[in-house]
Amino acid sequence: MPTNCISRPAMVVADNPELPQPPGALSIEEERRLRQRELAATFRLFGRFGFGEGVAGHVTARDPEHPNCYWVNPFGMSFSQIRVSDLLLVNEHGQVVQGRGPVNYAGFAIHSAVHRTRPDVVAAAHAHSLHGKAFASLGLPLAPITQDAAAFHRDHRLYAEYGGPAAGYNDEGQRIATALGDTKAAILRNHGLLTVGQSVGEAAWWFITLERSCKAELLARAAGTPISMPPSSAEAVYAELGTHYAGWFSFRPLMDQITAQEPDLFN
Repeated sequence: MPTNCISRPAMVVADNPELPQPPGALSIEEERRLRQRELAATFRLFGRFGFGEGVAGHVTARDPEHPNCYWVNPFGMSFSQIRVSDLLLVNEHGQVVQGRGPVNYAGFAIHSAVHRTRPDVVAAAHAHSLHGKAFASLGLPLAPITQDAAAFHRDHRLYAEYGGPAAGYNDEGQRIATALGDTKAAILRNHGLLTVGQSVGEAAWWFITLERSCKAELLARAAGTPISMPPSSAEAVYAELGTHYAGWFSFRPLMDQITAQEPDLFN
């Protein structure tokens, strides 16, 4: 393999070669461009879904050449207006090394801790989405009451030690990263949701479907007593819908949609 190429994570579904697959070995520049485009598309989608809450919320993508740096949205810019050219490259000290704009220090503390603790993570997403916030206030993990929720079966954690700004951003960020462990999502009590992935699209999809699954469980709890599927069923669903590939593939229709409708995001 050429030295200026990187090998992407293995997310292939070997038993169905007709399905699209993630790009193979790409040059560093090609991989960077891919991550930037998916990141900008993610912000546009988060804006459409109403995940914005003032200046809160951030999604990051690790740079393929400089793994201790990551691309992130400028602090205070609407998700619905972000373009590739607006993204900031931030180093491990929270300093902007490419791009112009302020950095959300609280967001930096969370994401830098996650990227530092989890070298397998390419992207991380956190926003103060309505149903994620509401569900997080219960201090409960997500139950496998739907097929979609089972994608998180035994693959998400509850962070129940909310400290907020008073606890110190760096300390809080490290506690969140520790609570996340080796899973793909965390429910942050009194705060919201956090998801990660081996691609930007994967992390984005886990956030979108986790938010919707939180809404579904809130509705079910309001109507009665939801019934969880048997563990064996949840595990079977997870084996199909909870994989890295499933997250990447599930994001494809949304990526296609936002690309067609808002092509200016790539500017």
